[in-house]
Amino acid sequence: VVSIDQFKNWLATQDPANITFVGKPLGDLSDLSKRDSTDTIVTFCPIKAGNICTGACTVSHGSDLCISAPGTNCLFATADVAFCDGGNCDGSCNSFSSCGTVLDNGFCDTPGTSSIAVAA
Repeated sequence: VVSIDQFKNWLATQDPANITFVGKPLGDLSDLSKRDSTDTIVTFCPIKAGNICTGACTVSHGSDLCISAPGTNCLFATADVAFCDGGNCDGSCNSFSSCGTVLDNGFCDTPGTSSIAVAA
């Protein structure tokens, strides 16, 4: 699980043209750590290059979600999430908190991911 500060540091190094935001608006990033702790920020990307997670990444903010994420190869989140090979948060699922291969910046190697389950 990554902290809000780790997320903000990662986001600051990215090309905004490569980031798609979905879900609840993030608003002022300086206020993120003061927000409702039930909301989770999940960042998922299609490319794992060495130990780096990159490509056209998506940032989702919210709770009680099943995120369609076909082609995802790595992710990180501010709370535990499940990444699944089925399209509706089904099939074989694994927990981010028990990531088998940790990449740079707190990302987890998640090949074959098609959906991500975010708890309420």
